[in-house]
Formats: sequence, C-alpha cells, structure tokens
Amino acid sequence: ASRPLAALGVDAMVMPFRRMWSQVRLPVALARERPDLLFVPGHVIPFAWPGKVLTVVHDLAFERHPQAYSLGDRTYLQVTTRWAVARCRLIIAVSESTKQDLVEAYGVAPERVCVVPLGISPPATPPAPASALNELGLNGTFVLQVGRVETRKNQAAALAAVERLNGVTLVIAGPERDRALSETLRSSTHARVLGRVDQPLLELLYKRAAAVIVPSLYEGFGLPVLEAMARGKVVVAAKSSSLPEVGGEAALYFHESADPDELAGVLGVALNDQTLRTRLARIARARAAKFSWDKTAAGVAAVIKELVGE
Repeated sequence: ASRPLAALGVDAMVMPFRRMWSQVRLPVALARERPDLLFVPGHVIPFAWPGKVLTVVHDLAFERHPQAYSLGDRTYLQVTTRWAVARCRLIIAVSESTKQDLVEAYGVAPERVCVVPLGISPPATPPAPASALNELGLNGTFVLQVGRVETRKNQAAALAAVERLNGVTLVIAGPERDRALSETLRSSTHARVLGRVDQPLLELLYKRAAAVIVPSLYEGFGLPVLEAMARGKVVVAAKSSSLPEVGGEAALYFHESADPDELAGVLGVALNDQTLRTRLARIARARAAKFSWDKTAAGVAAVIKELVGE
C-alpha cells in the first residue's frame, strides 16, 4: 500500500477546483477520459455523468438525527444521497446498520446493497511523551471519547455518568462542532475538552485511558470503537446503530436511552473489574484484527468487477 501509485498500475490525476468540484470539474474530466465505471467513495455523484457508477454510503445520520444538521446541509445530503441511490444499480454500505437504514429510509431493495466494512491500519505513530499529559493536567484516571463535539455523539450523557464516579475525568478529543455544548462540558470539573489533537497525542491518550467510551446515538460504522480495540482498550459503547456490529463481544454496552446511573454502573464495571478488563483487552485486539483495509479493498473490488463485467 506504500508503493507509488504508478508501481501499482494506477494513473493519478490531480484536478484542482475550488467550488462545486463534483458537479463541474469532475464531469469535464469524465467526458474526456470516458471511464468504464466511476467509483465515488463519498456518495456525491455528478448529475451530468450518464455512465456506470458505484458509490459508498457511510451513514444516514442526517435522516436519523436531522436536528444535528443545518437546513442547507441536510437538504444537500438528502438530494445527493437520493440521486446516488437512483443512479447506482449496486450501492456499498459500510455496515449492516447503514444497509438497513437505506432499505427503511429510501426503499432500496436489500439485494442492491453490498456491505463492505471499513478497515483499520495497525497503530504506527509513536505516542507523545508522557509529560504531555502533565501539561494538560491529566494526572489521574480518565476515560476517553474521540469524535466531534455535537449532540449526536452524546457527550452530555457520558459526562453525567462520569460525574457519578469518584476521581474519574472524561477527556474528549475532537473538533468542537457545537460550541454551546463545548462550553457546557468545559464548565464541569470532571471533563476536559481538548479539541482536535495530533496523532502522537491521540496515541498517548489511547495508551493512558482507563477506558474508551463511545456513547453515540448513531454511527454509520464507528471507527473509534475499532481504533480503541486495535490498541487493546476496554470499550464502553451505546447499544445503537452499528456500534454492536463493530464491537461484537469485545465491548461493554449500555442502552442509548440509559439514565446516567445505568451508564455509570457499566463504566464502573469497566474500570474496576480487573479480570474482565484483561479478557476484554485480549479479545479486543483479536476482534480488531478481523478488520483491515486489504479486506475493504477486496470487497470494493469485487463489486466493481461485477458492475464492469455487465
């Protein structure tokens, strides 16, 4: 995967364009190159392209939790996703959960949706020095949540649970999309909102976290679950959407509608049951090893071959 594209028999073309790239610049290139099939990993298909096309739908969060999106963003996502569904004979979904969402929300026939899970690369970046935690004031026990700060990620529930545990801090690493929620979280002495962090610091946070919590109300796949398992971490996740599908038996779950006491109880078990922690760490790595980008690539290639061969 690290070899130059040319060595893999791949021609690369850079097509810079500031605005409306998918609907203006890309169709011009397609008309010139005339490919047998257009593969779009991110679902936005040019309206002007009449040829064969394959796309990947990662989630329908804008349908399941519309309040998390502006009217403009939601409308754009609805229009482009419905167009993709109409144009593609086959569609790739990253999870069985997303496949079911396509069937229920858009009436897509199940046989048209091919599930190809995402993968993960083995951790390769060395963690930042341990002193980085001291600089952040993280000297005690903490649980880590990785992802954007927004209502769909359910950080408020995670904080309410952590506040019921003695000596535990919730550390959130990710862009602060919802500024009001960020301020609410920052006002608690039990939370640290770090914003976007670089990879070495993220690796250190994963290494030192007592557990990783993924309380999201909805995820199309749930990469933070997979990333945590690959690092042998104890994962506590909401029993919602795709999260149990990714975590399997290697994570502990709570119902998404759980009250703070219930979630705190699950977190308490995750933090204090040493026998369980050892077992979960072992099976977490084994579970994560089942996901790889090679498998993802092979799954996508199989769908492409089917379409090109028609």
